[in-house]
Amino acid sequence: MNEMMTVVTCSRPGGPEVLSLTRAEIPSPGKGEVLIRVFAAGVNRPDLAQRAGTYPPPPGASPTLGLEVSGEIVARGSEVNDFEVGDQVCALTPGGGYAEYCVTPAAQCLPVPAGLSLEEAAGIPENFFTVWSNVFDRGRLRPGESFLVHGGTSGIGLTAIQLAKAFGATVYTTAGSEEKCEACLKHGADAAIQYRTTDFTAEVKRLTQGQGVQLILDMVGGPYFQKNLDSLSSEGRLVQIAFLQGAQVPLSLSQIMSRRLTITGSTLRPRSIAEKAEIAGNLREKVWPLLEIRKVQVVIDRVFPLSEITEAHRHMESSAHIGKIILKLR
Repeated sequence: MNEMMTVVTCSRPGGPEVLSLTRAEIPSPGKGEVLIRVFAAGVNRPDLAQRAGTYPPPPGASPTLGLEVSGEIVARGSEVNDFEVGDQVCALTPGGGYAEYCVTPAAQCLPVPAGLSLEEAAGIPENFFTVWSNVFDRGRLRPGESFLVHGGTSGIGLTAIQLAKAFGATVYTTAGSEEKCEACLKHGADAAIQYRTTDFTAEVKRLTQGQGVQLILDMVGGPYFQKNLDSLSSEGRLVQIAFLQGAQVPLSLSQIMSRRLTITGSTLRPRSIAEKAEIAGNLREKVWPLLEIRKVQVVIDRVFPLSEITEAHRHMESSAHIGKIILKLR
């Protein structure tokens, strides 16, 4: 029998109360994979959706929650040449991160940036892979352009604000309280719009002298869709990465055609290992130096022990957090 580990399981689809700790066999890495002794894991919105039964894992992926980890490589499968046993890494995982050991493709691992703690490193992969892929690859953000990201104090939001600013964009964001707006400004936003008291479309038009922004990154969907189109400049791009308030939206083709708008979007988890490896390479080349000099930071809201997984999920569902929620396993 294989050695055993502690792992988070869901007894059934539902709220945070369905999560519990149990024991399971430590997995073995296959071809191109590594086994990571997990030190910390990030908590993300897709974890909540999977727990609720609305975001099932792709075929072949671990049913265990957890899409990003940091830790130490303790075993390698065949054809792994870029990492050695003992290397400290952070990794995007296909699932399985809420466990003491996790298997993931070596191509989705990156060395822990110099000077960062393992707690900070655990908060990098899901957000930074997502932002790089959608803001810079799909969204084609260029220096000098204006950029609006919704949910500025989420892990995605704070990552997007910092990276866009670091690469020369003017950055606007929305947030739900004055405290959260102040946090966005602290981390580089040129303006933060309190969406509960201010019409963000009107404010974006004011900030851009009526032109609108070149790029929007949105996770809300639903009622934001038309407002986003109205906030774009001619030739503007909208990148959709979630739809927290609904996936079905009205669509005016005439507005898209007359203003030459681009609407796109993506999800990260179903993409191929090769695609994720390409994103990892771009991050290591272009973003790791910024992390190591602290020009870009991982903003951590709270660190929970694994035994408090239920409380960690409740905290994320409250939307009270500013930055990443991290599980510490060791």
